[in-house]
Amino acid sequence: MAAKKKTTRKKAPAGAGSGKKSGVELGPAHRIVVLHGKEVFLRSLHTEKLQEKLVEAHGEVDVLRFPGKSTPVAEVLDECRSFGLMQQHKMVVVDEADQFVKEESRPLIERYAASPSEQATLVLRANTWNRGKLDKLIEKVGLIHKCEALTPAAAMKWTTQRCRKEWGATLNPRAAEALVERAGVDLGRLDSEMGKLAAAAGKGGEIGPDLVRELVGLTREEEAWSLQAEVLLGTPESALALLQQILTVSRQPEQLVSYALIDLARKLHTASRLLRAGVRGFNVTRAARIWGPDEQREAILDAARRVDPDTLAELLSIAIEADARMKSGFSAGARSLETLTLRFASATR
Repeated sequence: MAAKKKTTRKKAPAGAGSGKKSGVELGPAHRIVVLHGKEVFLRSLHTEKLQEKLVEAHGEVDVLRFPGKSTPVAEVLDECRSFGLMQQHKMVVVDEADQFVKEESRPLIERYAASPSEQATLVLRANTWNRGKLDKLIEKVGLIHKCEALTPAAAMKWTTQRCRKEWGATLNPRAAEALVERAGVDLGRLDSEMGKLAAAAGKGGEIGPDLVRELVGLTREEEAWSLQAEVLLGTPESALALLQQILTVSRQPEQLVSYALIDLARKLHTASRLLRAGVRGFNVTRAARIWGPDEQREAILDAARRVDPDTLAELLSIAIEADARMKSGFSAGARSLETLTLRFASATR
């Protein structure tokens, strides 16, 4: 049974990516639209944008939603072909479309795509999409768009634009960087955190990095990465204490902690080599992929200046070897990580 609602003319959500900016140009002429990819929030924004375009073109639109996993194809296609209430245009949305478009149902959908109803727009949404003959038919009457996760740089740009348009607050570049560092690139979480930050900053207020660090908590996974900062900025004792907390209290996987230390060794070695080659400033941090708060970035660069590349190359090799031994069961994970943490603390002093 489809969930149904009537849509009247309304303002499109601010911050919904326009076709020009997002690389997808949605319009009322599209009879079939496929939105696939793991960025669910982006799929929702594109759906809302399409809905707004249909409202502009047709006045009122009936929106019906079907779960693709449990809805027969014939039921959805019959809905597309039948007239809506008061002969309104319909937008028929099918989620889990990868479960909807199966080998046995594909011929039915292909026949519909060859001659789709002018009174309906069919929207298929899925995490994955397998290309085939159907794609060519859809592209003649609509479009297929992949909703991919943004890179950190693109996510920072997106947050500054959406925060201003949707939430009425200014997210300065340093704050955008801090937000993406703490919340990741999941647009749904970023949008939720921006709403919280905008409420704290007040209407028309500016959001700075301090407010982000105060209100946006680290996820359990990100806590493991905080060991990088503690190794460089704390004492060997405090680094071991944090390691114990991560492993025993937060119960983070040993493999994740090991990878965080390997990543730190890689950053240190790359930065040390570049600095000695005469590379300076942002070119070093960009090439070595050194992100994070200023204090942590400077700590990595300071250690890279102090310690020669050969020593850091050896540290990286030791970290990789320790990780391999843990994965193969040749060494106890917790004890190996304790030893590795102390090696890092000693080598970078």
